[in-house]
Amino acid sequence: MTDAPLRTGFTTGACATAACKAALTGLWGGALPDAVTIALPRGQTPRFAVVDARRGDGWAEAGIVKDAGDDPDVTHGATVRVRVTPSAGGVVFRAGEGVGTVTKPGLPLAVGEPAINPVPRAMMDEVVAELAVRFERSPDVAITVAIPGGAAIAERTWNPRLGIAGGLSILGTTGIVRPFSCAAWIASIHRGVDVARASGLDHVAGCTGATSERVVQTMHGLPDHAMLDMGDFAGGLLKYLAKHPVPRVTVGGGIGKMTKLAQGALDLHSGRSRVDFRALSDWAGSDLTGCNTALEAVGRAPVLARIVADRARARVGGIVAADVDVVVIDRAGTVLAHAP
Repeated sequence: MTDAPLRTGFTTGACATAACKAALTGLWGGALPDAVTIALPRGQTPRFAVVDARRGDGWAEAGIVKDAGDDPDVTHGATVRVRVTPSAGGVVFRAGEGVGTVTKPGLPLAVGEPAINPVPRAMMDEVVAELAVRFERSPDVAITVAIPGGAAIAERTWNPRLGIAGGLSILGTTGIVRPFSCAAWIASIHRGVDVARASGLDHVAGCTGATSERVVQTMHGLPDHAMLDMGDFAGGLLKYLAKHPVPRVTVGGGIGKMTKLAQGALDLHSGRSRVDFRALSDWAGSDLTGCNTALEAVGRAPVLARIVADRARARVGGIVAADVDVVVIDRAGTVLAHAP
């Protein structure tokens, strides 16, 4: 018996596009639909059920409940609402309740713009053009996207660090959410680097978790937007920094993940890389093959923490052209080693 495949879902950008199509159909066609079909960038044509659609004099709006499939997406179940009204000329995007506004440079949107990313904007532009032809209307539309409750949800995302204030972003490059995909996380790491560089920061830090992040941020006195949510994706951060350099880079993490980095791994997830205890034995000059964890190995050979830090620093320095330091901690947040 095999496990059922994980179910894919739809991005906030796809939901906003479907809501835009439903609302605009109601504004120009006179009847609000119960469901709409949209075209995604890679050719899929999903159908969405419309909720809480309404119209008035010169406006119409509709909602789509986001289904993220089997992905643990914080916006799963949220309603993406779009209101359409005539504009003074062309398509204009506005941020409604729960959708953020860009406040820092470095993102693919100008400061002051609603956080509706370029691909969702292009998808909604296409809907406006399509329906303008169908209903013989001028494509002059103001599109206001809202996610009720989005401001609270956004506190659980990277948006505050990226300089997106007041709510969520309308995201998606394909329209599809793939469960447990690394792509969205790595894309957020890259946007964090972009924002840090555009803000003129000369020192950024990537950490494997909340404890190491707190230790590193306190140690170096770094602002929030210098802290990049590396997690297990050391390669995703370091390879991007190699192409988009920052003068100083700190990497911090627990002894286990930093050992894997020191041994050459760039994906630090427990299911995708392992600590080599034979190599640790060689490094420490002591038999550590019976250890179950890197922390246990350090307990037997305390010199190992510094060796791991030095080797991890060399690994990072071999990828990025920067002044590099590495901070290694235990589970409680105690610094075991700092190189240099």
